[in-house]
Amino acid sequence: MTFVALSLPEPALNEEMQAYFDKCMDKLGFIPNVLKAYAFDMKKLEAFVAMYNDLMLGPSGLSKLEREMIAVAVSSQNRCYYCLVAHGAAVRQLSGDPPLGELMVMNYRAARLSKRQRAMLDFAVKLTNEPWAVEDHDREGLRRTGFSDRDIWDIAAIAGFYNMSNRVATATDMRPNSVYHGMAR
Repeated sequence: MTFVALSLPEPALNEEMQAYFDKCMDKLGFIPNVLKAYAFDMKKLEAFVAMYNDLMLGPSGLSKLEREMIAVAVSSQNRCYYCLVAHGAAVRQLSGDPPLGELMVMNYRAARLSKRQRAMLDFAVKLTNEPWAVEDHDREGLRRTGFSDRDIWDIAAIAGFYNMSNRVATATDMRPNSVYHGMAR
């Protein structure tokens, strides 16, 4: 595996994960390196895929773009190269606004965001940088901008997932697929 700094076994995928990889090839034209990295252990790969699909693609009061924006804002705080490249490309693609993807990677506060989006990202960043400091007034601020309690759960879960993913990607020196660099430019 040249996209991570670890020498991990490369077992055969089970039927379900092979079908998932095939779906990635059909939809994206490539297999994201994060999936290849987790493929050394089917239980870890299945858990990662299930959590990702639930948080990023499942039913939510958050749009897909908003979820990707959280991924980028959290990854920017953590300086996670893999996730900034991959999810920055997703923000460019979903928004149809390439400069927005770049602003999100560098400093979401410089982007022209709605009050709702700014509140969401401020909360995700506070949860990333100072989780002990999150209080009732932070949740109230989200409610005032139109988020439901379920939405607040989703913001927290997505932020938590990317904090974990950022740390694993950084610890393993995971490298993004080169195709991400040119997407939606």
